[in-house]
Amino acid sequence: MHKNIELLKIDSGILEYMKTLTLLCVEDCEDSQKAYQSIFENLVKKTIFAIDGDDGFNKYTSNDIDIIVTDYRMPKLSGLAMIEKIRENDKNIPIVLITAINDKEIIIKALKLHVNNFIQKPIKHTDIIESLAESTKLLIANKFIKENKNNIVKELQEKNDYNSYQESLAFAKELNILRNDFYYQMRDHDGISLIDFLYMPLDVMSGDAYSARRINEHSTFYLMVDGMGKGLSASLTTMLMTSFINHIIDKMLFLDSFDLGILIHETMEYIKPILLEEEALAIDYIVINNEEDMLYYAKFAMPVLLMESKDKEIIRLKSNNPPLSKWQETFNVDAYDISEIKKFLIYSDGIVENETIFENKLYSDFIENDFLNSFTREDLKDSFLEKVGEKEDDITLIYIHRLRSISKVISIKEFDSTLSDIDIANEWYTDLWQDLTKDTKAAYYANLAFTELFMNAYEHGNLGIDSSIKHILIEEDNYMSTLLEKEKECSKKISVKVTKIEHGSLYYIITQITDEGDGFDIQSLSTIFRNSKTFNGRGVFVSRKSSLGIYYNKEGNSVLYLNKISKS
Repeated sequence: MHKNIELLKIDSGILEYMKTLTLLCVEDCEDSQKAYQSIFENLVKKTIFAIDGDDGFNKYTSNDIDIIVTDYRMPKLSGLAMIEKIRENDKNIPIVLITAINDKEIIIKALKLHVNNFIQKPIKHTDIIESLAESTKLLIANKFIKENKNNIVKELQEKNDYNSYQESLAFAKELNILRNDFYYQMRDHDGISLIDFLYMPLDVMSGDAYSARRINEHSTFYLMVDGMGKGLSASLTTMLMTSFINHIIDKMLFLDSFDLGILIHETMEYIKPILLEEEALAIDYIVINNEEDMLYYAKFAMPVLLMESKDKEIIRLKSNNPPLSKWQETFNVDAYDISEIKKFLIYSDGIVENETIFENKLYSDFIENDFLNSFTREDLKDSFLEKVGEKEDDITLIYIHRLRSISKVISIKEFDSTLSDIDIANEWYTDLWQDLTKDTKAAYYANLAFTELFMNAYEHGNLGIDSSIKHILIEEDNYMSTLLEKEKECSKKISVKVTKIEHGSLYYIITQITDEGDGFDIQSLSTIFRNSKTFNGRGVFVSRKSSLGIYYNKEGNSVLYLNKISKS
């Protein structure tokens, strides 16, 4: 060890760390460079010399430098001018300035440039070594601060990732609790009904919930729950209530003994002990029986249920019960004749209490007219989003359209399950749309949906090739040959029905494709649409994006989709 180091009693840990460093020494005098070399060679890992400020700056930018030792007075660019350029990009690298000038203005300027140490000429070995040791301490401190900061950032990131993961699990749990038996399904008994949903929680833990359950071929149960309040308490109450209602329905369906009155009574008795003294729930219990053309309802302080008649009149069903509280003892169930009703809108108060872009007006001032002018949920959603600014509450609604309007059949066609008939069907459908409209964009999207869904009816429906088998066949390059072999033995048909319904200034074109296959589990569409990047189900995903909505029957062997065109 150098005797000067022993005299200075520098910590061995500092010395060890110093041996890992690269030092830049900027000095124009060759004799001084040799003197510095004799000092630095046993202290640092590597020393790079520069002959002036320009050379020093270039070598700083092209090398990984840890410490800079520079003379003040040099040709071309002074040490202080070089430091000024370095500090434009690097505020932290330790710099030792060596000068024979004792000028206060220079010292002040150097301090403003965060020069860490000054050595007065003529230099002493101990001054240099001590300055390097101090600079090394600064490097160690900066490294510790940076590592500690990185650890904090990492911990925060891990915490955020964990919280995001927990939030995603919570939202997935909510979606499971909601229970939707009509996810992209139509009801095709007693006429076709299209059932759509909009669920837009303001936060991950929503105060709203809904469910839609198939009771039998003719009856459907709809639930809308709104925790009256905000935050975790309202959300927990809502989810508990929804979960228990679905549990009771499952038992009733298993026993084939659904009873709306018993359902309401049992769920009220369940939730009342859980409710806080000042807590309440707004709930819709609604059953639509299409065979009887009757609607049965118990509405607990929910917004009016909107219905549109065949004569385009709005009917409002008000609540027939107060908010559900822990003190509730009785309830009312009423009935309404829906033989003249074609549309229903069930919703929580979040949508109507939202402020609009129109001064001093809530969306409650617009919802009835927008509902009257909409044909699908998408129409209503677009009208809502056009009028509101920032969403202020949970938005939940159920939109039901019974297609009992006067519709005109445009064409009905039947095709064989062959690749050649796929081409024939596509050509026929293209020609049909050319006759319907001059809107090439609308025709393009309709044809895109048709191509995908007709192909699904052919390969998955009538030929019975599921997605997993299809993947294997494609990988083995046997896909086309397998289709040709299977279609030789297949006598099943694919039928297509195209109708149109007039609505205001528009025509809604309804295309229904039906195969004679075994169908599929419609509930699997929830997985497909929540992860659209997966290969499985790509056809139905493309079809949904190319239309106003797709709807399968319960068996999964018939699909209906909508497009709209202008009358002009």
